[in-house]
Amino acid sequence: MLQTLRWSAGRVASSLLTLLGVSILIFAAMRLMPGSIEDILLGPLASPEQKAQLAAEYGLDQPIMVQYLAWIGKVLQGDLGISVASKAPVLTEIAQRIPLTALLSGLALLFTLLIGIPLGIWAGVRSSGTKAGAFGRLISGLGISLPEFVLGTVVLFVVSRLTVGLQVGGFSDIGMSFGSTLSALLLPAMVLSVFTIAATARTTRDAVLNVLVEPHIGAAVARGESPRHIIRHHILRNAGVPILTLLATITAYLLGGSVIVEWIFNLPGLGSYMVQGLGRRDFAVVQATVLFNAALFITVSLVLDLVTSTIDPRVKFRGKASA
Repeated sequence: MLQTLRWSAGRVASSLLTLLGVSILIFAAMRLMPGSIEDILLGPLASPEQKAQLAAEYGLDQPIMVQYLAWIGKVLQGDLGISVASKAPVLTEIAQRIPLTALLSGLALLFTLLIGIPLGIWAGVRSSGTKAGAFGRLISGLGISLPEFVLGTVVLFVVSRLTVGLQVGGFSDIGMSFGSTLSALLLPAMVLSVFTIAATARTTRDAVLNVLVEPHIGAAVARGESPRHIIRHHILRNAGVPILTLLATITAYLLGGSVIVEWIFNLPGLGSYMVQGLGRRDFAVVQATVLFNAALFITVSLVLDLVTSTIDPRVKFRGKASA
């Protein structure tokens, strides 16, 4: 018990240090971009007095370490700053965009579960020199290697010229019913889920293959158990940890990695909000969205490690061996 608590405390501490490092990197990166913040906000024709007034207002006349400490102190109090473009609190704007990104990611995760895991099981069980196994490997390889921006652009081009019952563009978060919102997000979710389906199928296939060589599988076959019973009670139970690990990582990826899909389909989610902030050099928006996505990914990874260490205590010892 004491050993488990020490390991868990170490994982929490390393996660907090990682998040601290991300905050320092993004803060420094925004300050190292070409051009001064005063010129970006006021334009090149602003007078020195106007620039000095703005620098004093935003604390830009302070040393960078003082600026960072002031910013991270406000972040810890729930103040993510004010957007330069909209003059609205960044936290409020992020809260308005999270539901759309969460729904988009949820649909993509649903497609991943319904297609990726069954495809991986099918490819693993029938992989022994069969065309089915080769087909499964081909599909997963194509899905992993195909860039989202290429797939999204092609799909958008093709579907916009065909009548297939899928809504393309025209998304508005004002007055849309839940059904209309789902219809508008269905195609983007399909594009977003291609990579995760392929990655899940490949991981599931490999996990199934590793379990199939175990002696208890042969014993189950010798006892005359049905293939469905063997898959459900022997293969999935023993292959669950690597699949669970990947699905938790995919969940964080979908929530924070939908930037390209939201931009292609013009969806007002968290990803497109970050892209807009980058285009406008809106420092508060970029810093807040990057830090939020990093915190989300680190939190999911931490929870995953704690859950898998409970399911499979060998995780703690593997972590020690690799350290």
